[in-house]
Amino acid sequence: MSTTPLAVKPQKPWQATPRQRVTSAVVYLSSVFLTVAIVALTPLAGKLAYFFLFFAVLIVVDFIVHYIRLGSAAAKDSIVRTLVAAGITVALLPIISILLTVFNRGRRGIHWGLFTHDMKINSVNDPITQGGLLHALTGTAIVVLIALIISLPIGLLTAVYLTEIKGRFTRPIKFLVQAMSGVPSIVAGLFILSAVVYPLTKSLNGFVGSLSLVILMIPTIARTAEEVLLLIPGDLREAGVALGGTQWRTVAMVVVPAARSGLMTAVILGIARVAGETAPIILLTGGGDAVNLNPFSGPMGSLPFYIWKSFAVGTEESITRAWAAILVLLVIVFFLFITARVLGERKRK
Repeated sequence: MSTTPLAVKPQKPWQATPRQRVTSAVVYLSSVFLTVAIVALTPLAGKLAYFFLFFAVLIVVDFIVHYIRLGSAAAKDSIVRTLVAAGITVALLPIISILLTVFNRGRRGIHWGLFTHDMKINSVNDPITQGGLLHALTGTAIVVLIALIISLPIGLLTAVYLTEIKGRFTRPIKFLVQAMSGVPSIVAGLFILSAVVYPLTKSLNGFVGSLSLVILMIPTIARTAEEVLLLIPGDLREAGVALGGTQWRTVAMVVVPAARSGLMTAVILGIARVAGETAPIILLTGGGDAVNLNPFSGPMGSLPFYIWKSFAVGTEESITRAWAAILVLLVIVFFLFITARVLGERKRK
């Protein structure tokens, strides 16, 4: 006679039990009630008073409940847990506030013509339904693309040198890359202005704007690519050498293909790093109002310049246009970071 084994439900001790959920709900509700009562009975007022007082009361109530039920160790743990939750809340509130503000003010200026027209025959003071961002979108895309074409090989070769070659210049190059990561964008713009524009080109255009973004993009790509290449197991390198491949062929045909998704993440993070840079773009591109597909001749529009110009005018229509452009730029950068995160998760899996 055969017996059917009973299915055992896997236990997850890190998940709260129903009793623990009820206790947590009572603690939170009690903290909210006490916070409201204290604010009503004292001179304290305002959102900040509610916020800080709530976490202070929550620490006390949670400590007492855990001390009575589980002892002093659990009570001390509850204090740390509440402080961590407060820290996370403090970090997230400004981000959420910024996102909601940009969405609420930017959606008023979003319309289809925003993406199909430029400002060649319009001004930022015209009704919001006239003119658009086409020149700024194309200008930003061209400037960032040129910067990427220049930065990508330099950044990747730098990362390969730091992780695979490890020559005598490894330490100074690593120091230089780290130093470049902290260079303010305005410094990069002023450097290109004094080193390229004044002595050579004598004019503002999209290409010189791209050169300033190169200074900002290279360290991001190099450092991220370096970390990705360091994650590749050394066994792959040894296997390539054991099969008779040279170091360069092993790196080019084994190591780099194995890190492909991580290197794509480095590229996307580099693009997101410079897509919204304002200071060098204002200094160097000239900020044209018409679509210009030639980065070597004439002023070229961009989203940062469009936002700065619209806010500088200060009328209701121009400010609405600026918020709409900020929303578009934020969506682009947000999409790039999500793509980088997805590729990074795929690499870890």
